[in-house]
Amino acid sequence: LCFLLKDDQVLLALKKRGFGVGNLNGVGGKLKSDETPEIAAVREINEEIGVAVEVTHLEKSAEIEFYFPHKPEWNLFCHTYLVRKWNGEPSESDEMKPQWFSQSKLPFESMWADDPHWLPLVLAGKKVRASFSFDDKNTVTDKAVQEVLVL
Repeated sequence: LCFLLKDDQVLLALKKRGFGVGNLNGVGGKLKSDETPEIAAVREINEEIGVAVEVTHLEKSAEIEFYFPHKPEWNLFCHTYLVRKWNGEPSESDEMKPQWFSQSKLPFESMWADDPHWLPLVLAGKKVRASFSFDDKNTVTDKAVQEVLVL
């Protein structure tokens, strides 16, 4: 999961299909069998919003576990990165529609329910380890958020 930053803005993208459809989120996706999280992040950014990022420009900011007791196949471990340097302009794909938002006015009502608990910390430069459980309405039922020095 990656969040592009410029000035005081963060790039969120509307998920147009698949898991999380209808939510604004960072860009990212699943690792292929031969990929590291960083290589997958670079590939996904390019596929989803058409910009090129070098692995060295990924700033690891969080590790988050997501649990869906009603649908365990959705459980996932997420590596999260901030990106301040890239080539190209973010553009819409068949999967994501990118939009810039002020970091002080994030549209949490259109995002995943866990985001208000950790994303402001990450955008403020903190490193975070967290876990969230969701019910069948995607409401957070349990959470743990911890600031850490190193990920």
